[in-house]
Amino acid sequence: MSIDERLADLGLQLPASPSMPAGVVATFSWVRTVGDRVLVSGHGAQDLDGSPMGPFGRVPDEVSPEQATGSARAAALSVLSSVKSAIGELDRITAWVAVAGYVQAQPGYARTTAVINAFSEVILDVFGNEVGQHARTAIGVAALPLNLPVVVAAELSLAPAH
Repeated sequence: MSIDERLADLGLQLPASPSMPAGVVATFSWVRTVGDRVLVSGHGAQDLDGSPMGPFGRVPDEVSPEQATGSARAAALSVLSSVKSAIGELDRITAWVAVAGYVQAQPGYARTTAVINAFSEVILDVFGNEVGQHARTAIGVAALPLNLPVVVAAELSLAPAH
């Protein structure tokens, strides 16, 4: 089964390419491929049209842990969308090497791992354990771009194009 078929089976839909709010300029690549490496810039949750998706704010005082896990799930779909745009076929991914998750957290909030688990679960559901298993960091931070509650970056390994 292809990754696109797996996404459809899971009822998951990828958003459009990220679009920044008026006045915000992205001076970087969302995805950079170097040989068999795929480096993915930090992504947050996006609506289907590619715009940033709420809720916005700090976990858990402005955004509930449940909302934050939803944001992490949506961030996984954002990452997949950008990677697919960059490499063509998600089936070319041979390994999810590392994931770095950032949670905009209230001081003392120690459940960042639980929030970023939702990102990892999507990746494992879509790619299976052999390809989807990854090293991971889940860090609480004072602020994130666009006041997003969750931002995730990743490194993947890639098979050559056919």
